[in-house]
Amino acid sequence: MNAVLPNRPLKIAGLVVGFALLIAAVCSSILFGVAETSWKTVVEAYMHFNSTNEQIIIKEVRVPRAFVGAAVGASLGIAGTLLQALTRNPLADTGIFGINAGAALFVVVAISYFSVQSLTGYMWIAFLGAAVTGAAVYALGSIGRNGLTPLKITLAGAALTALASSFTHALLLLNERVLEEILFWLTGSVQGRKLEMLFKVLPYMAAAWAASLLLAGPINTLLLGEDVAKGLGQRTLLVKLGAGALVVVLAGSSVAIAGPIGFIGLVIPHVARFFVGNDIRWIVPYSALLGAICLTAADIAARFVAMPSE
Repeated sequence: MNAVLPNRPLKIAGLVVGFALLIAAVCSSILFGVAETSWKTVVEAYMHFNSTNEQIIIKEVRVPRAFVGAAVGASLGIAGTLLQALTRNPLADTGIFGINAGAALFVVVAISYFSVQSLTGYMWIAFLGAAVTGAAVYALGSIGRNGLTPLKITLAGAALTALASSFTHALLLLNERVLEEILFWLTGSVQGRKLEMLFKVLPYMAAAWAASLLLAGPINTLLLGEDVAKGLGQRTLLVKLGAGALVVVLAGSSVAIAGPIGFIGLVIPHVARFFVGNDIRWIVPYSALLGAICLTAADIAARFVAMPSE
C-alpha cells in the first residue's frame, strides 16, 4: 500500500493540514484534562490573572507541557529522519542507537558526583553525552573489514544502550538522593516542565530544525551512493559530520528538557515516508509536524489514563 502524495501542490497541502492538526493538538492540550477549562479561562489567565486554580493550571501546567511536547516531538522526528538517512538503516533511532541512554548517563553522573542542578548544566551535559555515545556507536559500527554496515551499527547501538543503562541504574541504586531527584525525569515526560526550560533549549532546537532543512538536499545526493555524491562534487564527510552534529543537538536538547523519550524517532520518519516518498527535503518537515502531533496527542491521552492525576 502506497499513499505517497504525487505532486508538489498536494505535498504542500499536506503540510498545511499537518500544521492545522498541530494547532488543534496544542489547543486541545491546553483545554482538556482533569480540570474543566475554557478559552475564556485561558484568556483571563494571561489578561486578568487572579490566581484561581484553573488559571494556575493553564499557565503553569498545560501551556508549558503543550509547547514542550510539540518542540520535543518535532526534534525527535527530525533526529530519527537524519539518523536513518545517515546510517541507511530503517531501524535507526536515538533510543536504539544509545544516544538517549548516553545523554541520560552523563546527566546522572553530573548530578551524582558534580552536584549539577541547573537546566543549563543538564543541557550541555546531555549534548556531551549524546555526542560521545554517537561517536562511540559510529566507531564500533565501523570496525572490521566491511566498514560501517546497518547491521553492525545497530548492534553497536544496542550494546552501548545496554551498557549506559546498566551504569545509570547502578549509580541510582548507590545514591538514593539522586534516584528520588531524577527517576521521574529518566522515564521521559513533558509533565512539570516550565516554559523557562523550553526557552533555554529552543534556540538550539530551532537552529537545528532550519539546518536540517538546508542539509536535506545534500543528504538526498548522498543517498544515491558515496561515489555518485563525490562525483557530483559533494564533500560527503562534511555532510555526514553535519548530519551527525544535528542529531546530537536535537537529541541532546530533547533529553535535557524531557528525558529520554522513545518511539517518535523510530516510527515517525516511516509515517512521513509513507506520505511523501524518499525525498529527505519533504520527509524532514513532515517528520517534524507528525512528531509534534504524535507526542502532544500522547500527552493528552496520558492525562485521562492517569486520572485523577493531571
